[in-house]
Amino acid sequence: MAGTYRFSFGPWNIHEGADPFGPVTRDPFSLREKLDFAVREGFSGIQFHDDDAVDITLSLMEQNKHLKELKALLDDMGLEAEFVAPRLWEHPLTVDGGWTSNNLESRRYAYDRSKRAVDIANALGTKRVVLWPAREGTYIREAKDSKVAVDRFIEYIDMLLDYDKDIRVLGEMKPNEPMDSTFCPTTGHFLALASRTVDPDRVGILIESAHAILANLEPSEEMGFALSFGKLWGIHLNDQNNLKFDEDKTFGSVNLARAFSQVYILDKYGYGNDGEYVGLDIKAMRTQPRETSMKHLAYSRKIFEMLLGKARNCDERYMEELRQAGDYEELSFYITGLLMK
Repeated sequence: MAGTYRFSFGPWNIHEGADPFGPVTRDPFSLREKLDFAVREGFSGIQFHDDDAVDITLSLMEQNKHLKELKALLDDMGLEAEFVAPRLWEHPLTVDGGWTSNNLESRRYAYDRSKRAVDIANALGTKRVVLWPAREGTYIREAKDSKVAVDRFIEYIDMLLDYDKDIRVLGEMKPNEPMDSTFCPTTGHFLALASRTVDPDRVGILIESAHAILANLEPSEEMGFALSFGKLWGIHLNDQNNLKFDEDKTFGSVNLARAFSQVYILDKYGYGNDGEYVGLDIKAMRTQPRETSMKHLAYSRKIFEMLLGKARNCDERYMEELRQAGDYEELSFYITGLLMK
């Protein structure tokens, strides 16, 4: 059941080149310039953190006015908000996490800001709220009670589900960074946790290629796991060079066979046919000048489409014969040859 595909990215994917070891290397683009690029390159979805969409230090009246204008602009440009994610990891109150923090004030802040993110999602016309548990973890094992942390994770998701009876919560799991170790590091962890929430039918997963690789897992196998449960509601495609920091490289630029496996499994099981986006989460190389600092997004989409053509040209009958014969060496050679044509 071949998938049908729409593509998205977030405003943070077009950035100024700063990293932990150096300052910015190029001037910023305005949000309007980023949206113009999205339209020009055939993207139809925009991923938002809450503060990508609106300055959250404004009054609620001012925020709502701005959100109404942004929604009108997206509509006029033929774009839609794919999701909204509360950015909880940069505030002083969340240095040790939000909903799993030992500090009651920090947990209250995480709850209040997340409710506001739901309001922003509604204002922009999306029912998807993405959770990246960036600081919901530990630097040392004894810093937080892991059992209590999981319970707080469930209570937090229950709060969101109760706050809005129509939203869908997507967990974007990652095993490390910025914390040494994060709670619920993989797809399986989060789906197990989701089963204990007040409404499991509204809790699913967003899988990022690099996050799976950082857990020493194959992204396509994580995707297959979520697809089996009917829970793969979002993806962030990118690439990763070994087990280190989250590099967010252009999709397929490091390991083409690994990228092919992701496209193959997504297309085989109809990902996208229920409106799911092919989301990109990719950093431009620090060395790129401003005028070419959007190539990573355009090229990632093109690589996906090129690999899609390869996947749809596979001789499935022949591949199944090789599977049944256990001739995986021949299967590997067949796929390698397909990618080299």
